[in-house]
Amino acid sequence: ALRACLHPKARTEKKILLKAIGLTLVLALSTLIATFGSSFQYGFNVAVVNSPAPFMQGFYNATYQERYGTPIEDSFLTLLWSLTVSMYPLGGFFGSLMVAPLVNKLGRKGTLLFNNIFSIVPAIMMGVSEVAGSYEIIIIARILVGICAGLSSNVVPMYLGEISPKNLRGAIGIVPQLFITVGILTAQVFGIRHILGNNTGWPVMLALTGIPAVIELIFLPWFPESPRYMLIQRADEKSARKALQRLRGWENVDAELAEMRLEDQSERAEGRLSVLNLCSFRSLRWQLVSIIAMNMGQQLSGINGIYYYADSIFSSAGVRENDIQYVTVGTGTVNVFMTITAVFIVEAAGRKLLMLCGFGICCAACVLLTIALTFQVYWMPHVSIACVIIYVIGHAIGPSPIPYVITTEMFRQSSRPAAFMVAGSVHWLSNFTVGLVFPFLEKGLGAYCFIVFAFICLATLIYIWVVIPETKNKTFLEVSQLFSKRNKTEIVVEATDTDMKDLDAKDRWQEDQRVTP
Repeated sequence: ALRACLHPKARTEKKILLKAIGLTLVLALSTLIATFGSSFQYGFNVAVVNSPAPFMQGFYNATYQERYGTPIEDSFLTLLWSLTVSMYPLGGFFGSLMVAPLVNKLGRKGTLLFNNIFSIVPAIMMGVSEVAGSYEIIIIARILVGICAGLSSNVVPMYLGEISPKNLRGAIGIVPQLFITVGILTAQVFGIRHILGNNTGWPVMLALTGIPAVIELIFLPWFPESPRYMLIQRADEKSARKALQRLRGWENVDAELAEMRLEDQSERAEGRLSVLNLCSFRSLRWQLVSIIAMNMGQQLSGINGIYYYADSIFSSAGVRENDIQYVTVGTGTVNVFMTITAVFIVEAAGRKLLMLCGFGICCAACVLLTIALTFQVYWMPHVSIACVIIYVIGHAIGPSPIPYVITTEMFRQSSRPAAFMVAGSVHWLSNFTVGLVFPFLEKGLGAYCFIVFAFICLATLIYIWVVIPETKNKTFLEVSQLFSKRNKTEIVVEATDTDMKDLDAKDRWQEDQRVTP
């Protein structure tokens, strides 16, 4: 069997098969390098401060006492730690605001390379913070890595969505979320007490975020820029053709270039849309509302609350305090496994079905978790653990990865940067809000706080069921046409000047010549 696999004919047939489905070596390596260098850091920095928190707070106390001669007050220590945690999503919000100008000026790949500044510099800062005796350095560095995460969480899905063939766009679009979960799991593993989650290892652990950035900085320049960016925004057909030929593995890419030109013609009248124009443009109204609803639903559905409450749930189930870290790693492993599953089923099941199933599972898990936490009979704590795992499974197959994919598919080239800027801002503001509000919500409502999350999951599910169309295996222009009826507009490419018109239904009869995809 091994000889058969290594036979030149077998290898040739394998290459032909991979080319037939669109997955070439260049496309695969571009995806892996971009997601490991950028998305992995996002996940890693989400979880990196959780395990070493007691030791980092001990450093804060020791530094304060060395400076001022008295122990730090509990309230001030809580404030410093809250800033350490919350500055990350706040930096993510600032990073999202930078998406549109940077991707239009530097390109998708260029922005990812530039973004490594916001990873390497804070990695060095956090690595030397203990030696420098400064907790302020850590807080500032958390803002900078937050900016890195805010940029990468938007630019990576945009870049991958534009370089992928339409039959693989869903699967490749989930890979960034996969590497986010791998980053979270890696931080959880390194945070085990006898590895780096201890009094001497935490500065090294914080500094590790710079390694993926260096790898991306070395290897990503060797891979192509987005052909759509080169053709539509830079009008450089020669470079776009060359990039597309490398990504597809064959010379004849005329059909895909023609589809890009058609998209360019259909939106030429729009120009490059700003966020303000995006909000006022009638033909994009429901797409804009949809990305806001999906990103709010993703973050406000309780995923951060589940992780926040997980340790107390595991403790109430009888898990020993020293073993909780291993259970947490197990939960992270489930998250990675289910995201891998989503990569392989998204093109068969479709985006909409995975979103509906995911939010439905999360809603049911929140309701059951509320019941289990309220009625603490002897076997209920084990039900609580099962609910946490079920919730993580539901979120991993739909609500976590799919909004990035759909955001890429719902907008065309001129509006995509501004759309990601809006989606990213909503994502990070919602993330920041949950981190800020959940402790008070949990203190005031107790276990019933998960009913709030269940309601949000249900509301998002209903919205997706009613409004969001299935977008799998469709071109960007075809997806725009799916929304045109709900927006009461029509995407038109005239035979004369190839401009796009946004037409009211009552004016459509006046148009007598149309060219559609």
